[in-house]
Formats: sequence, structure tokens, C-alpha cells
Amino acid sequence: MFARRVEGPALDRIARERHVGAAAPRVFAVVADHERMPEWFPAREVVRRRAGAPHPDGVGAVRVVRGAGLAVEEEVTAFEPGTRLATVLVAGAPLRSARSELRIAPEHGGTRVRWSVEFEALVPGSGWLARRLLARTLERALAGLARRCGAD
Repeated sequence: MFARRVEGPALDRIARERHVGAAAPRVFAVVADHERMPEWFPAREVVRRRAGAPHPDGVGAVRVVRGAGLAVEEEVTAFEPGTRLATVLVAGAPLRSARSELRIAPEHGGTRVRWSVEFEALVPGSGWLARRLLARTLERALAGLARRCGAD
């Protein structure tokens, strides 16, 4: 008798990175301040629904990002000051699941920021569209982050 191995659906991945002309601690401070995200991220409003611990925007924090007709709820799963912030999708996006990670590393003249998203499309076969929309959002967000970090 033959057994057929059944695995879960393959996850799509997308990543973008950019040099930001500010020190890593400064970049992390901007990225980690959820309620001020609309200053650099393409969203109308971001509300912290639940505080994390020990930092209010840290692990366990839940934020709602409103914009483009969506209210996306995310929970912070990693908060490593100066180096890493990660979230998981809770609700509100046209995706079955998603995890996002921002990695921040010092480099000559500033900081290298890498933002990656791993996701499963809600509708089979629509991963290409989600990748396209996420790529545009990440590129706009990283450009906004570079502007915001250089503004102060």
C-alpha cells in the first residue's frame, strides 16, 4: 500500500530592503512607534488595541492598521530594540495568514532595513496579486521610513 503525504499549502514570500541614512536605534524607534506609523507607512490610522510587555509596543501588542478600505489587525511577536520587529496577522487582510519581519542592521552611513512578509493567499491562485500589492506597499513604506528618519 502506498501512502500519500499531505502537506499544507506553500507560503508565498516577498522581501524588500533599503538603506536608511540614520542610526539603527533611531530607525527602530520610528518603526516601533505604532501610533505614529502613518507618518511613514501608507495608512490612514494605526491604533494600539492592546499594549505589549514590557514595552507598550512590544511583544503581545495588538495594532490595527487602517487604510485602503481595510482594517488589518496584527500582533507583535518579536521586539528586539535596534534589530528586529515581527508581527503576525490576526484579522482584516485578504490573506489566510501572514507573518512580517523587519530586520534592522547598521551599515556604512546609516542602517540597512529588510522587510519580509510570508503569507498564504485567501483565494488559491491569487498569490501573484498579493505579492504585487505587498511589494508596492513595502516599497512605499521603506521610502517613507527613509524620509521620516531623516526628517528630525
